[in-house]
Amino acid sequence: MPDPIDPPPFEIIGADAPAPVVLVCDHASNFLPAPMNRLGIAPHQMNEHIAWDIGAAEVACRLATRIKASAVLSSYSRLLIDCNRDPGDPAAIPPITGGVTIPGNHALPATEVKRRQEAFFWPYHGAVAKQIARVSQRGTPPAVVAIHSFTPNLCGDRRPWHVGVLWNRDPRIAAPALEHLRTDRSLCVGDNQPYSAREIGYTVDRHAARAGLPHITFEIRQDQLADVSGCSLWAARLGNILTKILSNRSVFRAAIY
Repeated sequence: MPDPIDPPPFEIIGADAPAPVVLVCDHASNFLPAPMNRLGIAPHQMNEHIAWDIGAAEVACRLATRIKASAVLSSYSRLLIDCNRDPGDPAAIPPITGGVTIPGNHALPATEVKRRQEAFFWPYHGAVAKQIARVSQRGTPPAVVAIHSFTPNLCGDRRPWHVGVLWNRDPRIAAPALEHLRTDRSLCVGDNQPYSAREIGYTVDRHAARAGLPHITFEIRQDQLADVSGCSLWAARLGNILTKILSNRSVFRAAIY
């Protein structure tokens, strides 16, 4: 279990915010409890993409404020347990990621896997579910918006996209978001790039798609989020786009696609 001085497994921003929107940020933090000794990796690696989605939390918090929405953020590094993977997926507690070996994740006994799930994974997802229920009680099925960021270069592969829109079957937010983003000719916009929501996206699938809630996942390239001004720019850009899309009240209905 976390030490009493460690943060809780999640943070909620604007729990009573009026907009029928719940933002989620699965990889918001690079924090690990001190006794875990960084899982055996070097200190500088904790500041790299393998440990968290750089800039994603800043964008999520600024976006929540801008559109008057609530946000649920994870409080621990994805290296401890990845909140956007099925808990039974071997990649949920990766022994190697981004070409980096994680010694503290090798050959874990089932008791340690269960401990991490119960201490960090399930409390975060419980918080997401409760916040969605809290917003739903006002009478409008909320939209769920996931904020992620990605490294510009992964194991030698350059990624040209400034932003990616990840979606599977439900086009209600994704299709117009792609259209709006592509009006800016300075942006390289990915449709299910650099990842595909048809292959991965546990949080949005679990809490939104299965319930028929409108949803979208944004992936922003991390060099765009290198400082506060970059995070602010992207929060404003996404806020403007979401405000336009969500002004169409027909979006807010439960529908299975």
